[in-house]
Amino acid sequence: MAVVVKYVVERNGVERMTFTTKKEADAYDKMLDIAESLELMLEKVDVPLSEQQIESLALEIAKSKDDFMSVLKGAKEPATAKAVSKNKKSDNVASIDDNNAKQAS
Repeated sequence: MAVVVKYVVERNGVERMTFTTKKEADAYDKMLDIAESLELMLEKVDVPLSEQQIESLALEIAKSKDDFMSVLKGAKEPATAKAVSKNKKSDNVASIDDNNAKQAS
């Protein structure tokens, strides 16, 4: 029998994600903290957005915070935009499925 250490990120009593390293879990937790702060900011914006739209937008901004920071600092285009635009959405889905299959085994 093998012993496996797992790090679980939990928010408001809900398990959000499980990681195999503390570093990954801490990074994800920090991203969720950023998204939470962004939600509070976006609620004050004078644009009609639903609660779900605010939550989704905040999470996406938090995931790409480095790109947003470079644009806000005056860069014309985020550094990773070229790399992301070359990937197909189906490629991302396949990689997630592959990761889940690896974790299951």
